[in-house]
Amino acid sequence: MIIFKTEEEIELMKVSALLVSSTLTEIAKVLKAGMTTMQLDKLAHEFIKDHGAVPSFYHYNGYPFHICTSVNEVVVHGMPNQRPLLEGDVITVDIGVVKDGYHGDHAYTFMLGEMAPETIKLVKITKESLFIGIQEAIVGNHIGDISSAIQRYAEKEGYGVVRDLVGHGIGRTMHEDPQVPNFGRRGTGIQMRENLTLAIEPMINLGTKDLYTSRDGWTIKTADGKPAAHFEHDVCIKPETALILSDFSPIEAAEKANQNLNSSYYE
Repeated sequence: MIIFKTEEEIELMKVSALLVSSTLTEIAKVLKAGMTTMQLDKLAHEFIKDHGAVPSFYHYNGYPFHICTSVNEVVVHGMPNQRPLLEGDVITVDIGVVKDGYHGDHAYTFMLGEMAPETIKLVKITKESLFIGIQEAIVGNHIGDISSAIQRYAEKEGYGVVRDLVGHGIGRTMHEDPQVPNFGRRGTGIQMRENLTLAIEPMINLGTKDLYTSRDGWTIKTADGKPAAHFEHDVCIKPETALILSDFSPIEAAEKANQNLNSSYYE
């Protein structure tokens, strides 16, 4: 069932979404080679708890951690561990929170130190594809308009657009209808109405679109071992321009200020 939100509910969702943005900003301030993803999990958990919220992912379908940390060929659902991160790693941090009964959920991909040019370009194009999709997230358009825009933008660069995982509606539960694929045809899917809230999240691979799931039942990797990137925003459908509930700007500022991170794609 598709749930349209009231203006009051949207304000509550914005608080949750911005708390995710703030948590990602705290990670961007300290992230560097030599850290472990378990340290990031602890930092995020404590920050979320200190701000009166609960991590959405913890114990979701049995998931044992507070955030997802997907490194290199891991597309999504990477589980925090004690392996030190390395120079040249690309890491997506995906975080969800629930505060005052409403969820926020988004993701950001970081690059550690010197990177291969093709990886830098992958991250840049994936991030851009998110905003290309959001441009289509307006009243009267169809879900397929978002999907098609993302697919066309990423595939013209020769990248693999993930089919097996999709964006989704969001609100009182983390995953609501409708699904939001990153591939599809214009004019297909539901026609969007005002105050539909979505998590739009391109997952783009440097090589093949094909994936496999590790034996832990969670970690999803590219079939060819090449890196992936993943960016996600929470948005609310409006008549002229989508209202983005989350905010990348503080994350970007922290990313640029952290000399251990590669932000060369802004240049």
